[in-house]
Amino acid sequence: MPSAHNAVNGPGTSATPGGLRKIVAASLIGTTIEWYDYFLYGSAAALVFGRVFFPESDPLTGTLLSFLTYAIGFAARPIGAVVFGHFGDRLGRKKLLVISLLMMGLSTALIGC
Repeated sequence: MPSAHNAVNGPGTSATPGGLRKIVAASLIGTTIEWYDYFLYGSAAALVFGRVFFPESDPLTGTLLSFLTYAIGFAARPIGAVVFGHFGDRLGRKKLLVISLLMMGLSTALIGC
């Protein structure tokens, strides 16, 4: 049986059931962690962030401002996907993955400082 180009495994290979299970499991774990992060931020925005980051504001205004920061981050995701997708196609996805990981790491380190 000739093997065809496969988006999952690349050219000349066919997907095995075990390989597909690993891919689906990894995708499920990554998506679960990502949405759990959004759930935690949304809960904290509703309960804590208004008082902590906007103490001089009215409680309702502080809560709305904390949800606005949540919405801006959520809306920025497709914009980042378009920009990084474009440059990923031109420069290579591995290079852009390293760049994005470095950007996240440096941002986290700066927040810690």
